[in-house]
Amino acid sequence: MALAALFLSATKLAGIIVTVSIAANAFSFSRYRKKNLRPFNSPIDESSDTLADFNVDGKEGNGFFFGLATAPAHVEDRLHDAWLQFAEENPCHKSETGDDPVQVEAVIGAAAADGSSHQAPLTRKDSIKKKKPLKVAMEAMIRGLQKFVEDETEEEEEVEVEEEGKVSASNEECHHNVAAWHNVPHPEERLRFWSDPDTELKLAKDTGVSIFRMGIDWTRIMPQEPVNGVKDAVNYAALERYKWIISRVRSYGMKVMLTLFHHSLPPWAGDYGGWKLEKTVDYFIEFTKLVVNSVSDMVDYWITFNEPHVFCMLTYCAGAWPGGHPDMVEVATSALPTGVFMQAMHWMAVAHSKAYDYIHEQSTLSNKVVGVAHNVSFTRPYGLFDVAAVTLANSLTLFPYVDSICDKLDFIGINYYGQEVISGAGLKLVETDEYSESGRGVYPDGLFRLLIQFHERYKHLKVPFIITENGVSDETDVIRRPYLLEHLLAVYAAMIKGVPVLGYLFWTISDNWEWADGYGPKFGLVAVDRANGLARIPRPSYHLFSKVVSTGKITRADRERAWNELQKSAKEKRTRPFYRAVDKHGLMYAGGLDKPTQRPYIERDWRFGHYEMEGLQDPLSRLSRSLLRMFSLKKRRKSKKVDSELVLQTLEPSV
Repeated sequence: MALAALFLSATKLAGIIVTVSIAANAFSFSRYRKKNLRPFNSPIDESSDTLADFNVDGKEGNGFFFGLATAPAHVEDRLHDAWLQFAEENPCHKSETGDDPVQVEAVIGAAAADGSSHQAPLTRKDSIKKKKPLKVAMEAMIRGLQKFVEDETEEEEEVEVEEEGKVSASNEECHHNVAAWHNVPHPEERLRFWSDPDTELKLAKDTGVSIFRMGIDWTRIMPQEPVNGVKDAVNYAALERYKWIISRVRSYGMKVMLTLFHHSLPPWAGDYGGWKLEKTVDYFIEFTKLVVNSVSDMVDYWITFNEPHVFCMLTYCAGAWPGGHPDMVEVATSALPTGVFMQAMHWMAVAHSKAYDYIHEQSTLSNKVVGVAHNVSFTRPYGLFDVAAVTLANSLTLFPYVDSICDKLDFIGINYYGQEVISGAGLKLVETDEYSESGRGVYPDGLFRLLIQFHERYKHLKVPFIITENGVSDETDVIRRPYLLEHLLAVYAAMIKGVPVLGYLFWTISDNWEWADGYGPKFGLVAVDRANGLARIPRPSYHLFSKVVSTGKITRADRERAWNELQKSAKEKRTRPFYRAVDKHGLMYAGGLDKPTQRPYIERDWRFGHYEMEGLQDPLSRLSRSLLRMFSLKKRRKSKKVDSELVLQTLEPSV
């Protein structure tokens, strides 16, 4: 009897907990939906022949500008930076000597599976520590990251000894740090922008853009740690070369937007902890002073940091980028106020503020313009219980960094690529959504929504916005053309609503090295034949972008032409490359693939102002909608029946 009563009480308590949990999540989603998913009326007149007319011919300083963006690690040859070292690391052959071979752990990164078997330098039956996956809810929320941790147990594994003293692990695979890199011709050459900048610069100039965004690589200027002072650690010849390249940009009639830190930490800084330590601020300011003193009279816009929170997450929280090497304690505590993420973000904020002050003190130009390029994604929950994950992701990435430096900004740069649908600790691939090759959901409305949010939050600063990056990886170029036009319409709509946007920079000119995804995803307006001397082949989007830049207008005819071609491909069930692995639950892994899978084009209207947001897709939410629809249908049928009976009744005359 007592046991039955205890069971009944426990059941009641569990019911109360479940009910409260569902109610709390439903309330959170209601608030989220009211703030982020509320339908809006597009201010674009879609019946007009000209849908958008950017004021590109405005008076000096008042006209809207177009530009193209790139970065040193993407395009520069002869650059022995952390990314090259990271890519060249061979996780399969850690030891090349045969006397006392080092045991190699077979760490399988689900992000970069290439389906092949690799050798490990073991010479006998050995005890191998297995590793099991551990979901990390930081970058997982943004990129679907999966980390690995050593299991407590060890198990014996048979390995076959080969003549060279190496073995072939039959059941394990090892993978390169950078996907789609070792299997392409001359990957270390990137785009040869260092030795031949004119190829890219001429392509940029011929589009008609007025702004060229580039960077100066910290590693190239300071190839070693300046422990004994800056003088002995600086490559002054490289500084002069950069000065010459910037002069070449200006000779083509383009202004310069210069980035000081674009995801490339010097290897020597990564060795001691990088942005987790205060001394990196001092080193960075010394680097900044060298650059400013050398080229400040030729630079029109300064970007101190590109996407700092993305760098910190992928480097210090996830260990997926070079220079991080987080241990398990750092991973477990990374999101805490005292964790490595907040530490690194703090020192990057301090570094920005000091760099901002120095540029303003030293620059000879009267209109010194300094800002950051801040990455934003439109995130939404897949299910009812994913609202908390979305809230946490936004609380870490959306506003905190800009809040911390808002008094040291002349503009706010926005990098926007698409939406992320969060499910649990990963990213969900929604089958009815269109995606880029690198797994970003195509959603132009998100850029409009985020510009409105940022303007509401920072309008008191009275600083403008610049779209410092926007683009899509699409080798077929079928998605890129409507993507370009629809995102420009989103920017124009935001401007109509009062958001001050100075300009728009497309990412990028030519296909290049895309961080840990290597040469897989194709972001360029121009294709590159790496097997044929890096020959450039402009895509149709290159000519469309050039037309928009030269006229400053988006026409209804151009929009319809681009959209109809995409819809034709979707109706014909055509496919295109996709560089993300997806598990059986539809969750995307973080790393790219050496060789792409194929994904069909999607018949969904994602044009600006046309996207119809789906409801929550978890089983409970779908069941609730089904029940509500059934109830609503029965109610309507009953109402119709009553109305019909009322109509058929005859009126009796009164006596």
